[in-house]
Amino acid sequence: MKTYLYPAKKEWSKLLQRPTFDTVSLQGKVKAVLADVKQNGDAAIEKYTAQFDGVQLNDFVVTENEMNAAVAALSDELKEAIQTAANNINTFHQQQTGKVEIVETMPGVRCWRKSVGIEKVGLYIPGGTAPLFSTVLMLGIPARIAGCKEVVLCTPPNSDGSAHPAILYAAQLVGITRMYKVGGVQAIAAMAYGTGTVPQVHKIFGPGNQYVTCAKQLIQQEGIAIDMPAGPSEVCVLADGTANASFVAADLLSQAEHGVDSQVLLVTTNQELVIGINAELGKQVQQLPRKEIAVRALENSKAIVVNTIDEAIDLVNEYAAEHLIIACADDETIAEKISNAGSIFLGNYSPESAGDYASGTNHTLPTNGFAKAYSGVSVDSFVKKITYQKLTQEGLRAIGKTVELMAAAEGLDAHRNAVAIRLGK
Repeated sequence: MKTYLYPAKKEWSKLLQRPTFDTVSLQGKVKAVLADVKQNGDAAIEKYTAQFDGVQLNDFVVTENEMNAAVAALSDELKEAIQTAANNINTFHQQQTGKVEIVETMPGVRCWRKSVGIEKVGLYIPGGTAPLFSTVLMLGIPARIAGCKEVVLCTPPNSDGSAHPAILYAAQLVGITRMYKVGGVQAIAAMAYGTGTVPQVHKIFGPGNQYVTCAKQLIQQEGIAIDMPAGPSEVCVLADGTANASFVAADLLSQAEHGVDSQVLLVTTNQELVIGINAELGKQVQQLPRKEIAVRALENSKAIVVNTIDEAIDLVNEYAAEHLIIACADDETIAEKISNAGSIFLGNYSPESAGDYASGTNHTLPTNGFAKAYSGVSVDSFVKKITYQKLTQEGLRAIGKTVELMAAAEGLDAHRNAVAIRLGK
């Protein structure tokens, strides 16, 4: 990691910049695939599956036999682990539902709000070198709790044309039955526009590489909702002298192994701690199967040493990390002062991995600084909030004059008449 000692506040913006991509070139490539799938449907998917995934598939539907084979392929130990994670995620997300509360704003005027599940949602689950079967739980469980009627899942095929068995098992566990072996931009296009095989949905969820992210942003401009803007995954560790260097190094590496574009940031008030963490990074990275990826991510990572914990808090709020680990003595007190973060992990024994897999919170979170304005995925992400109102004659008489005066002042006489005619009767 590159170390920066006591930078002036005016330098923070430059230090905290995320890497940028050639979006013009990227958008051109993604737009071409989106347009092709929109025009040619399954034929385009077949073409791009062969081109990008290296496998010729004439049928993208995951069959019942494939599901059964996936269940049989997994060890009982892994299935039990997935079930434990699913139970915790379900328990946490169940608490996000609430009963309908009717509010009488004045006598005879009752208002309420009801959550209604989005009818058709699409889930994108990355495969490849890191098949994110945990994301199936993170998206499928709140979708089920929300009451979504149709849940469609797309995931890239392996080189032999199969889908990863853990992805299929997790999907079956949470009740997803419509699954397709389609990856990348073509998967986003298929769910956005619909094809002969893949149904169109109203909102698309799930992480992906820069191509998938770009595709989601582009289809959003056409009126298809997405979960949130997203970029490469990231972690920020805020540490003081009480932090354990080996723990912090392990947390930084757990993020760095995601991909070469993963973002890793350390903010601390203790310069000696940085030396210890760098030494641990050098030792631990040698043991990782994804060593080369982690090393390349660390080359772009930063350790920033500041004078005070208050300065450190200001810095991490400016960064607005997807994951923020607070490895400090006063972790909970510090957390109360954090206004910008996707998910916060408190103390020396709360690794990001716990939230990524099984503690119960959702790991689909805003990246690239969007934590300043966006929340992570929750049950709310899968519902629409519909408001209702019912007025009695007494209620209309009580509120009528107010509405008439306001409508007339805005020059909207038909609005005024809708009340006046009723009151005249």
